[in-house]
Amino acid sequence: MKNITLSLAAVLLFSFTYAQKAVLKSGSVKGLKGQSELNVEFDYSALKVGSGKKAKAEADYISEKVAEHNKKEAGKGDKWLEGWKSAPDTRYKPKFFELLNDGLKKSGVTAAEGKSGAKYTLVVKTTRLEPGWNIGISKMPAFADMVYELKEGGSVVATIEILNSPGSQFGGYDFDAGTRLAEAYAKSSKTLAGFIAKNIK
Repeated sequence: MKNITLSLAAVLLFSFTYAQKAVLKSGSVKGLKGQSELNVEFDYSALKVGSGKKAKAEADYISEKVAEHNKKEAGKGDKWLEGWKSAPDTRYKPKFFELLNDGLKKSGVTAAEGKSGAKYTLVVKTTRLEPGWNIGISKMPAFADMVYELKEGGSVVATIEILNSPGSQFGGYDFDAGTRLAEAYAKSSKTLAGFIAKNIK
């Protein structure tokens, strides 16, 4: 039991130490200086779910989870699927925009979907989600990997990567995977906002 506790502590320490780093893979975000609007689009086309070699394409993950839940209780898997599909709009995006716009406030930039008149578009590509778990006696935070592409028209002017963004609520009441994943999006957007604000000065 002691070894399990130490292992979980190590996982948590690793995640919170390294997850907050935004890595500029190419280009520059300096063009956002002086802009008041930023259009945002979300792309889940390359999404995998899970960790390491156990990560699966989202379609395979969904199929397994629906079958697993329905085997335990008829209709439970279908209800789970409804929650999984609605989570991006009802849970992840609100937390994402809340912290992104809070971090960009001093820069004068407001980000939202559907800003067709904005000069720049930020494409949020979620490449991996690890839902984590919380069963009371043990827990692991959720994690999210994201690649952000800043576009001017059809051209990518900057690519930023944020890996292993952790999702966990203080106090340990994040028993629901959607809650944990929403926090992972929030932490990733906070990190991104800090990076942008620092690099458009």
